[in-house]
Amino acid sequence: MKRMIQIAAVSLALAVIAVPGMAVKRLTLLHTNDLHSHLLGAAPNLAYSPATLNDDTTRGGFARIASVIRDVRQNSPHPVLVVDAGDFMMGSLFHLLSREHAYELRLLSMMGYDALTLGNHEFDLKPAGLARILNSAERYGRLPAVVAANLVFSPGAEDDALEELYSAGRINPYRVLERGGLRIGIFGLMGKDAAEVAPFADPVTFSDPLESARKWVRKLREDEKVDLVICLSHGGLNPDPDRSEDEILAREVDGIDVIVSGHTHSRLKRPLTVNDTIIVQAWEYGKEIGILELALQAGDVKLAAYTSRPIDDTIVGDADITRDITAFQSELRQGVLNEMGLGFDQVIATTDFDLTITTGESNLGNLITDAIRWDVNRHLGASTAASPGVAVGVISNGVIRDPIVRGINGKVAVCDVFRAIPLGIGFDAEQTMGYPLIALYLYPAELKKAMEILTSIYPLKGSDYYLQVSGLRVTHNPKRMLFDRVTGIWLGDEHRGYTRLDCSSGNKELIGVTADIYNATFLKVIGDFTWGILHIEPKSSDGSPIQDLRTARVDANPNQPGIQELKEWQSVMAYIRQMPDTDRDGIANIPAGYRGPRGRQVAAASMNPVHLVSGGNWVTWTVVAVFVFVIAFLAATVVWAWRRWSH
Repeated sequence: MKRMIQIAAVSLALAVIAVPGMAVKRLTLLHTNDLHSHLLGAAPNLAYSPATLNDDTTRGGFARIASVIRDVRQNSPHPVLVVDAGDFMMGSLFHLLSREHAYELRLLSMMGYDALTLGNHEFDLKPAGLARILNSAERYGRLPAVVAANLVFSPGAEDDALEELYSAGRINPYRVLERGGLRIGIFGLMGKDAAEVAPFADPVTFSDPLESARKWVRKLREDEKVDLVICLSHGGLNPDPDRSEDEILAREVDGIDVIVSGHTHSRLKRPLTVNDTIIVQAWEYGKEIGILELALQAGDVKLAAYTSRPIDDTIVGDADITRDITAFQSELRQGVLNEMGLGFDQVIATTDFDLTITTGESNLGNLITDAIRWDVNRHLGASTAASPGVAVGVISNGVIRDPIVRGINGKVAVCDVFRAIPLGIGFDAEQTMGYPLIALYLYPAELKKAMEILTSIYPLKGSDYYLQVSGLRVTHNPKRMLFDRVTGIWLGDEHRGYTRLDCSSGNKELIGVTADIYNATFLKVIGDFTWGILHIEPKSSDGSPIQDLRTARVDANPNQPGIQELKEWQSVMAYIRQMPDTDRDGIANIPAGYRGPRGRQVAAASMNPVHLVSGGNWVTWTVVAVFVFVIAFLAATVVWAWRRWSH
């Protein structure tokens, strides 16, 4: 009997050891995010050479990504999934014809992507435009699985085309894929911040991502009986855990095994683990691809290994993808660029230095704002009584997407310039690509309020809200009260000099300002965000309020019927092309004055009481009054108590 018990105990122990060992399954997950139409990578496109090795410094490129995916699939002993966490659109010349040809989706399908979700920039062309892109991809037989679980459609007709695709299963809240005996549930989410910066998604809205995640995780676990749940989340990460949407998602929602994150362009060299959920994100523009190895055993999902694979010229690009991208360039030339007198890789300037964007005054920001101010004045007739010009140009960091880098030979091509300022759609009948520029007029006190964005708003909302400016110099004291940190504005430029502007509320001089319609919309609604403190009312040149900013679009050709929108990207292109040819080689040279900042934004931190309140608005003086009252009350209380005690 004793021996039988011993044999039974040994057998049970062997079973406990053997069964888990037999049950271990592996999965390789390749992931990208925020590709932004960077089919040719992120460096000067003229330098990109995917067919050869070790001869360029370009990061990214769809052909190279395709080679990595193919190699992993061929060599992995485990099943392989390839996914993307959104914003595969909007960022290069290729998206100009995305509605007609769906270049990005077609290539992702050819490269072997199993599933992707929608980011905020997929809605830049409005719901109808996104529907056209998806339909075009399907027409070519190249539509990957699209998962989006928190879309909310309106009762109206404006989003019907997209809703029809959802009803037809071209977009799904989730998909279940079977690989190597595993049932894998994949669902997609739009994060809160991403939804907030997707104004052209209207009338589509997005339900709360946490509530949606709970609903679909329960569906996948209980009804679909999946072994693994993957969330493709365009929510993002933040150094502050309380603002890091995908970390919050992992903390608050049980049952998600992997979150593939996007939106914030975060470069994670190793995964995060929160509440047993593995979180990954692979930087931006296809510069890296994440390779996540998972081990599944007895219902548990563990991180087995992780590699963040650089996409660079140590990789020979896939020849078929390269061939197709070359053909797409030809279609762009014939379909869009030729009529503008531009070529895809046409060199329009040379530079001895990089033009970059920073959270602070940047040389690229200065160039772009100078460009739009110059071109708007050119089209308004500079400054006539009938069409007064603009004194100020403004743009936010969020719409400046790529640097213009010198590269090996300093050549600046059309495709490189476009990548710097690529976003938007027009409000003309054809809905042409690119944000249109508008001209509006503000009182000096309102201009001061607008400049509060760069010192009071961006610290609250993030670096995308930081402003770059032309035509003025602004000083600010970051130690002052929120919404009252701007201490002075001077109008002018580096050539003419600057003159201090009287920003008192009694000065009703109208100051002309140009911005793209996206940024101008924010100027109009900033009052709501700041409880009315920074209320701004854009006006026409005659001082009448502008009800609809579309009426303030600058007409590039008044001789034609309707408004021929002056596009932001075209203004930057024209400005660069007219720069002086200092080396007489027939090509413009970007002037040395743009080598660095020009002192347009000056921070002067000071705790001097005079500097803290001088010229303050009602917010500052209200706080001062409350402070004085509290001090007086405390002093009176102390005196009263002392007198009472002394008697």
